[in-house]
Amino acid sequence: MSRPFCYNASMTYSIRPGRRAEADLLREIERAAGQAFIAAGHPGVATFEPTHGDDLRDAVGDGCLFVAVDQTDHPIGFLLCSELDEDLYVQELNVHPDHAGNRLAVPLLAAADRLAKGLGLAALTLTTFRHVPWNAPYYARLGFTIIPDDAIGPDLRFVIARQQQAGLDVSQRVAMRRPLTREAAA
Repeated sequence: MSRPFCYNASMTYSIRPGRRAEADLLREIERAAGQAFIAAGHPGVATFEPTHGDDLRDAVGDGCLFVAVDQTDHPIGFLLCSELDEDLYVQELNVHPDHAGNRLAVPLLAAADRLAKGLGLAALTLTTFRHVPWNAPYYARLGFTIIPDDAIGPDLRFVIARQQQAGLDVSQRVAMRRPLTREAAA
């Protein structure tokens, strides 16, 4: 469990491994976070079915689910990841809208960095919307760079194809990569 941190003067947060019993609550967080995409011009995202509960529960057993919690240990965000193409792929990173703007992606990604380092992987990867402010522009500020199309690995290419089959406009999305941070390597 990470030590508590505070980005908001009135709230203290921590990052810890997810728990199987939280799957339904995490699905609700994902559903709530998706509503912001309506105003961002991607209303279809708000209608997508959240990550299946079994997938979240399986990720707990694999050590691939990190949860941001408030001072009462109530989940308010999460990061789900898996190994792809010798990197750690961030499948989902969601924060409940009531806690958006508190920079919770930073410590969630730090937890993923530590996992990736422990697995001997070189970087984090993700796919995201190119022009949504809290997507690619935000991740770029956190050190992610766009992966050129000819450098996307086969597993990540498969993920992108599945996103397209699910109805995402992949022409509006990018794949991004960030080498592990020094903190994670320490």
